[in-house]
Amino acid sequence: MIRFTDVYMHYGDGAEALKRINLYVEQGAMVYVTGRSGAGKSTLLRLIALIERHSRGQIIVNGQNLERVTGRRIPLYRRNIGFTFQEHRLLNDRDVFDNVALPLVISGYRHQEIKKRVRASLDRVGLLKKEKNYPLQLSGGEQQRVGIARAVVHRPALLLADEPTGNLDPALSLEIMQLFERFNQVGVTVLIASHDLAMIKKMNKPIITLREGKLLTHIGQTISE
Repeated sequence: MIRFTDVYMHYGDGAEALKRINLYVEQGAMVYVTGRSGAGKSTLLRLIALIERHSRGQIIVNGQNLERVTGRRIPLYRRNIGFTFQEHRLLNDRDVFDNVALPLVISGYRHQEIKKRVRASLDRVGLLKKEKNYPLQLSGGEQQRVGIARAVVHRPALLLADEPTGNLDPALSLEIMQLFERFNQVGVTVLIASHDLAMIKKMNKPIITLREGKLLTHIGQTISE
């Protein structure tokens, strides 16, 4: 599903965000990416989503070499990817339904299909009864679930989550992680970046560890440097 081969990421100021990353995540897996702030977790996910481009090496996602996905083809490529962020990025002047519907509206889905998919997505995250509420009327955990509903409304094969529990207390964090597990159980490949090592160890899933842009462990095995 996802393969990195000798991948480097350099920024314009010369800083190295990722250094010779080699890893493989199989289809249908649920994997956590951990490390301290600045370790390269977010960069790894952003490269997979083509939010940023890697500097060297090769990235293959679902059989596609990302170097060959040109600018015009990026929106089509992203239709198979859901991405959720720590800060939710919801539109406060739109209700929950419209926030979740946004990716489908942009993609040109018909109204009836949008309505069906949005309500199914909200039902899966337990927020169907709040479709007319606005983001500021929701708790932090509910806002995060709206973000997840929006990320999966187009039924992606791959779900990426960048620090999805960073602003939540331990009980809500566990609830959100269990929600991701339920999506994984129906075949969605899930990658979650999190600095909360204590939490992710409880989930009993494979862990990728980064430190200063280098891969230290992959699926629980030590990588020699």
